[in-house]
Order: sequence, then C-alpha cells, then structure tokens
Amino acid sequence: MSLLGRRPDHAGRAALDLYRRSPAGVRAHVTVRWWSAPFAAVSAALPRTGRILEIGCGHGLFSAYAALDAPGREVVGVDIDTAKIAHGTAAAGAVDRLELRVAESGAVPPGPWDAVVFVDVLYLLPASEQRRLLTEAVAQLAPDGVLLVKEMGAEPRWKVRWNTLQETISVKVLRITEGSSFDFVPPSTLARWLTELGLTVSRHRLDRGRVHPHHLLVARRG
Repeated sequence: MSLLGRRPDHAGRAALDLYRRSPAGVRAHVTVRWWSAPFAAVSAALPRTGRILEIGCGHGLFSAYAALDAPGREVVGVDIDTAKIAHGTAAAGAVDRLELRVAESGAVPPGPWDAVVFVDVLYLLPASEQRRLLTEAVAQLAPDGVLLVKEMGAEPRWKVRWNTLQETISVKVLRITEGSSFDFVPPSTLARWLTELGLTVSRHRLDRGRVHPHHLLVARRG
C-alpha cells in the first residue's frame, strides 16, 4: 500500500483531530500509529452495529476511529495504562457511543460483546497468558460474535526483524508501551487456539507495501 493509500479517511481525520490539544508526545504517538497500522482494514472487518470491545486500547485511537467509522457501534476500549486512558479520555471522551476505561491486567469486561478486538497488544504477554486472555474473550462473545486479532506475522523475515528492533526500542528502551518483554506468537498458532475454542477462523495478510508484517485473524462462532 502506498503512502497515499494510508491517508486517513473521513473518520480517521476526525479521530486524529481529537488529539490536537493533547501533549506533543501523545500526538506523535497516535499519528505514528495511524500511518504504521492498517486501522481501516481492521475496522472494515468489525460489525457495523453492536457492542464492540477493544482490549489494550492505549490512547484510544482505534476505539475512537471504530466509533466514528460506524454510527451503529457502541465501543468500549480498555487498557491497564492509566496515563494513556487519561489522555485518551481527555481527547475522545466526548465521542458518542465511546467509553475508555482502565481495566485490571488480564481481565475481560463482561459481555456479551458483538465483537472483541485486539490490535498489537497480545505480544506484550507470555504465550500462555495470550491463550488465557483469548479464551476469556471468546467466553464473553455474543452467540454470533466475532473476535479480531491484529498482530504481526512470522514472515517475511526482514519485516519480522524490523518489527522486533522497533518493539525493542519502544518497550525496553523508550518505555512507550507497558511491558518488559514480548512474545510474538505466529498467526497460525493463534488461529489454532481459536479453532480449538470452537470458532471458524480466516487469516488475512495486511502487510503489502508496509514494513511491518501485519496479519489479521477473523474468528467467528459457528
């Protein structure tokens, strides 16, 4: 995808504009997040209506975008980082049908949720905790709910190496993201876990024209 193709759409511009009065570091972070992550493709895989939960929402940019992208959605974003939630609430708290809140580490707010989405957050947990969290999220899905996992793929190797270097700097050096280590579980393994939980899983590469190996799993009941 070209840089032109990554330009914010109407909802994306509105979401980014919410942070115009945020501290410079927050503005920089959400801007980089938009240009580096395929938010539009993830939002397109969500239901256009219903209760949506984002786990690990950070400053709330994707949650805000998802709410603005489809008026029929009621979006709740949760994160363990109180500072990020505070900045996100200050920026996006006035958006209709959007709530950002602090959540206990590893906890999934009770549903039922029409969709639960993870965007680049599972890798901050050990593999065993990732599986446990996915299991709890599936348990809170509505009968026809969908679970989305946007994480990094295991190929091509040069993109994996680039992403690992960037995350090492962000997590261990700059401390931009909560955590002290990361564990990139291959999408094939994540898909197997979700299949074992009774979901039907489709896998989608979203890394064309990007330097990160973006990969999306769409898991549905039935």
